[in-house]
Amino acid sequence: MKILILSCSTGQGHNSAALAVYENLKSHQVDCEFMDALLFAGKKTSNAVCKTYVNVASKTPHLFGLAYRAGGIISNTHTKSPVYFANTRYARQMYDYITGNNFDVVITSHLFPAQTLTYIRKKYKLDILTMAVATDYTSIPFWEETRLDYYVIPHRDLTREFYKKGLPREKLLPFGIPVSAEFAQHKSRREARESLGLPTEGFEILIMSGSMGFGHMDALIRSFLKKYGSGVTIVAMGGSNEELKSSLRKHFGAYENVYVLDFTRQVSLYMDSADLLYTKPGGLTSTEALVKGIPTIHTAPIPGCETRNARFFASHGLSYNGRSLREQIYYGRLLYDNEQARSAMRLAQKQHALPDAAERIYQFLQKEKI
Repeated sequence: MKILILSCSTGQGHNSAALAVYENLKSHQVDCEFMDALLFAGKKTSNAVCKTYVNVASKTPHLFGLAYRAGGIISNTHTKSPVYFANTRYARQMYDYITGNNFDVVITSHLFPAQTLTYIRKKYKLDILTMAVATDYTSIPFWEETRLDYYVIPHRDLTREFYKKGLPREKLLPFGIPVSAEFAQHKSRREARESLGLPTEGFEILIMSGSMGFGHMDALIRSFLKKYGSGVTIVAMGGSNEELKSSLRKHFGAYENVYVLDFTRQVSLYMDSADLLYTKPGGLTSTEALVKGIPTIHTAPIPGCETRNARFFASHGLSYNGRSLREQIYYGRLLYDNEQARSAMRLAQKQHALPDAAERIYQFLQKEKI
């Protein structure tokens, strides 16, 4: 079995899910490759598309929301969208690579290569197994334009939505969103804090800015310091956002209980160390938190699929949806002060988490006897 895994760098969630599948397959000694699908259109095209996506989503989220709603309006099973036709332009290059390297399976965690594969299967009669992995808790516009063999969806309760949007029910596999195996492993808070050099006692809040930024981190931190003082430890993940990190360090550098982090690969360990998480409702990070079982407050989403993610999590008791700074502070204090509320959320998370999504994909492919 030889497998090609395709993603696109329009937000890190797609890459992370694809890499989780890749990591699992490699652990089973499966011959597989991971690629950015847009590289078939050229490196300049890949960089331009990804840069445009990130800029629009982070700097003008209202425009992103309008584009998402417009996509939902024109999205249907009868006609193809301009997005679909744009992704047919590098179909020949992708087809040549797949057939030239004798792949038996292609798995994609992004809509764009799923559309390209659909075109390839129709035009070139490609006869191998194809699978898409949805990385949001909703059926985003244009999934219904694709015709692959199987679709891994995040939760069984989304089956009806994907079916109503035009995907055959028998092709839907509610395995969950794949996350790296490290998130399925759990260390005690004390052990995690000791490893990270954090205070081992007291309540810890982890705030993740995400690849698209976080609008009110400064004000949120101030609210907790004002209310709880030195009784709370706050860990703020600034990632590669130098402007944000500089601002936070300027305002909170004198506080021994506030830690402003650079980019880190120890997210799993920081989640283990924390009592409460603030994060934007991206599909992948939300799933990592779900698998970890950490009480979560979703901050204001980028309009579109993140709105649906937050709504799904809140409706299942997996998070609180803080749509405004006022709500974020309110829910944070509620969870800080109420162990029963935190326990109830952790119980719901345990009931709905699917930490073995990547392994389920592998086992499914084994049964298919690829």
